[in-house]
Amino acid sequence: MTRQHLRTALLLTIVTLSTAKMEAQDFETRFLDATLRLDYIYAGTSEDQAIYLNGMKTYEGWYGKRINMNSLPLQGNGTITVTNFVLGDTIYRHSFSTLFQEWQNTEEASKEARSFENTLLIPMPKFPIQVTVELQNMHNGQKACLKHFIDPADRLIRVHDTRETLPHTYLRKAGDSRDKIDVVFVPEGYTAEEMDLFRRDCEESISSILRHKAFTDRKDRFNFIAVEAPSAHSGVSIPKNRDWKSTTLGSHFDTFYSERYLTTPNIRALYDLLDGIPCESIIILANTKEYGGGGIYNNYMLSAARGPGYKSVIVHEFGHSFAGLADEYFYDDQYETYYPEGIEPWEQNLTTLTDFGSKWQDMLPNGTTIPTPADGRDVYTKVGVYEGGGYQSKGVYRPAQDCRMKTNEAPDFCPVCTRAILRVIDFISR
Repeated sequence: MTRQHLRTALLLTIVTLSTAKMEAQDFETRFLDATLRLDYIYAGTSEDQAIYLNGMKTYEGWYGKRINMNSLPLQGNGTITVTNFVLGDTIYRHSFSTLFQEWQNTEEASKEARSFENTLLIPMPKFPIQVTVELQNMHNGQKACLKHFIDPADRLIRVHDTRETLPHTYLRKAGDSRDKIDVVFVPEGYTAEEMDLFRRDCEESISSILRHKAFTDRKDRFNFIAVEAPSAHSGVSIPKNRDWKSTTLGSHFDTFYSERYLTTPNIRALYDLLDGIPCESIIILANTKEYGGGGIYNNYMLSAARGPGYKSVIVHEFGHSFAGLADEYFYDDQYETYYPEGIEPWEQNLTTLTDFGSKWQDMLPNGTTIPTPADGRDVYTKVGVYEGGGYQSKGVYRPAQDCRMKTNEAPDFCPVCTRAILRVIDFISR
C-alpha cells in the first residue's frame, strides 16, 4: 500500500468513526434504549380504509436501526413517521407492507369490509412525539392516514414484564444485538415435544439463506435467534381439506382462497411472543409438508419447513420480507392489475419502464435490447429487461430470465436482486 493509499484509508476510517459517533449521539439525545410497540387495526374495503390505534407497550432494548434513522431504504406500501411534537423535525421513519393492502386488490374487497392487525416498533422517545401512519395502494395513491400524539410518560403504555419473555436461543451470534440485524425464528405447529425438530429446521433454514451470495457476503451482520413457543397441535391449518389445527399463531393456507398462500392473521399474538426479544426480521416456520408460504416486506415471512422444495421457499419468502423483492413469476388471470402502466414499482427487481433509470439500467451490458428477448443462455446471470413479472405477463419487466424470486430451480438471486439485498443490509447496519 502506498503512502497516499494509506492516508486515504486512514481518512475514510476517521470519517466512518466520526459519523458513527455522531449517529450514536443523535440516538442517545432523542431516544431511550427501549422499544415502543404500537398495535394497529386496518379496516375497510377496496375503496374506503381507516387506521386505528389498538394498544401500546414498551420493553427494554432497541434492536432496530441506529443509522439513517429518518430515511427509508425502500418505499414499501406503508410508512410510519415519528416527529418531535414540539420542534416538528423527523426523528424516525420506517417502511413496510401489509396483508391488508394485498387483500384490497382482491375481488372480495370490492364487495365487503374486513379488518387486519398490524404491529409497528419504534425506538422509545425521550419527549412527546407525533406518529403518522400512512398506507398506499399499488398505484401509489394514499389510501389511509392516521396521526396521533404519544407522551412517553403516558401511564397507559403497558410495560412488559421481563419475567414473561419467552425462552430463546442464539443459534448464530455475530455480535451485540444493538449493532447487528436480529432474525428471529418462530415455530408454528410444533408441539412441546417437537422443539428439537424446530431448532434443526432453523439451522437448515439459516444454512439455506447463507448459501446465497448477498447473505454470504454480509453474514457477519446477522444474528439468528430461535424462540420456544410450542403449539397444542402438530401441523398447520389447511382449509381446502377442512383441516383446522390449534396452533400458536392460527396460521393457515388458502389465504385469499389461494391454496399455496400461507399466512397468519394474528399479528398481535406474534408480537406477544417476541416482547423483550431482539427482533428486526421474523421468520415463521410451519411444521407441514404442504407446499407454500408467504412473505410481506418488513412484516414477517412464513414458510412450510417440511416437504420438497421448502429450502428454496424459505429463501424466496425471505427475499420478500427482508429486502422487499417482488415476485418475478406471472399469470394472465389476475383480478386486478398490480403494476399499472405509468407507475414505477417501488420493488427494486421490477420495472414498468416508467422510471427505469432508478432501477438496474446501470447494470445493463452495452447494446442491450429493451425489451430483451429470452435466449436461454446465462439465464441466471445475464442482466436484461425481460417481459413478465409481478403476476403480469405484459407491461412489467424483470432483470433476468430466471432468479430465486421467479423459480425454485434458480440457484441464487440474480445480480440485480443480489445488489438490492446488499443495499438494504448496508442501509440498516454498519
